[in-house]
Amino acid sequence: MDQRQGAAGWRGAGAAADGDAPMAGKTVLLVHPAWHSCGSHQVFASQARAYRSLGARLVSLAVADSPGAVEGSRAHKTYVAATPDLEADARLYTGMPLLSVLNPSFLRAARLWLHGNFAAILLESARLAPIPAALQAERRVDLIHCNHFFCMPVALRLRERHGCAIVLDTHDLQARQYALRHEQGWTVPPVAKLEDMLAIELAAMRGADVLAHLNDEEAAAFKTLLPEKRHELVYPAVPPIAPGAGGDDLIIVASANYANYRGLAWFLREVLPLAPDEVRRRIKIIGNLDRTVRARAPALYKANAQLFLGHVRDLGAAYANAAAVLLPTTEGHGVSIKTIEAMSSGAPLIATPHAFRGMRLDPARLGNVTLAADAPAFAAALLQAAASQPGPASRRDAETRKFYQSHFAFEAYRAALAKLALPLLKPVNN
Repeated sequence: MDQRQGAAGWRGAGAAADGDAPMAGKTVLLVHPAWHSCGSHQVFASQARAYRSLGARLVSLAVADSPGAVEGSRAHKTYVAATPDLEADARLYTGMPLLSVLNPSFLRAARLWLHGNFAAILLESARLAPIPAALQAERRVDLIHCNHFFCMPVALRLRERHGCAIVLDTHDLQARQYALRHEQGWTVPPVAKLEDMLAIELAAMRGADVLAHLNDEEAAAFKTLLPEKRHELVYPAVPPIAPGAGGDDLIIVASANYANYRGLAWFLREVLPLAPDEVRRRIKIIGNLDRTVRARAPALYKANAQLFLGHVRDLGAAYANAAAVLLPTTEGHGVSIKTIEAMSSGAPLIATPHAFRGMRLDPARLGNVTLAADAPAFAAALLQAAASQPGPASRRDAETRKFYQSHFAFEAYRAALAKLALPLLKPVNN
């Protein structure tokens, strides 16, 4: 999905205001997976915007996680085209060459991958990715902000060159996400154990100077697992969706990850058959999750193909025309970016309680949220939403929008990031 509409309200925040540039003259290197159309990408984009608003020169290095996705490849071009909202002074890209699959270390990781050990192969892919020539030519980097443990091999090589600190954004405990994939994914027995993947994850994280976490649950887990490290809780900033007038659509916005697939499959199998045809016709499923459903459950996709819109260029318009946003979340860990995005729109939400995980919030107290813990309740809420369309004034003042503004707005994130990063900057004479 395209986030340009949602990010429009942040455009003015990309440059530092006069007298408000404490990182002026500093260069920050942002290392992150080459992902788009997902919640993690939104975090990367907000990081870039925040550092630039603090006056830093921002260099982005996107690290591909599949063999052959090298600089100049089709994957590189697709990634750049899909991420115009990541604003940086320089945008670079790297990935392991295709012939590196013959490297003995990659072959060992690939054998582990066959058993479902995603941690090992992602780390090895990053180890085999070259540092771009443009980055090798950088004379000074004052701070490295790395995202996801498996990008740490790239960050560590660059720290050796520049002698600066590394902040690692953990983006949840990834071993739990990998274990979740095993439930319906194919693997060669014996299936990789969560404990083994977690050990790999933690070993990679120990190289960072500070660990930044996106929610309370994640921070508590890593403080227990790595008590010797410094931990900081930094809630993510999510681009706001402008409140619209409302319309006829009942929308689900979801990117292609396994937890989203499980929730959508539950909705299509358990909830939708309970809804009348006039409600079914108003449902629109937006985002690249359609490819996952087509691959994992072709019969389910075929039966509901007319509901899938795939990628849309104007996500803001989709929210504006929604009678309600549906959040049929059944699995997943950590804060849900798509839930925060939906909250910012002010639209009525129909959601399972799990959609609000990782937040200090009782969603039952929000006037524009209908909680539905089971399929019959969700179907009943759909019917009710189809019969009523609140106007734009109520969306501007919606309780979910107020919660978004106080917890996940850009200004709060910028202040938290400045507090974390400024003491870590490399001294001038270093």
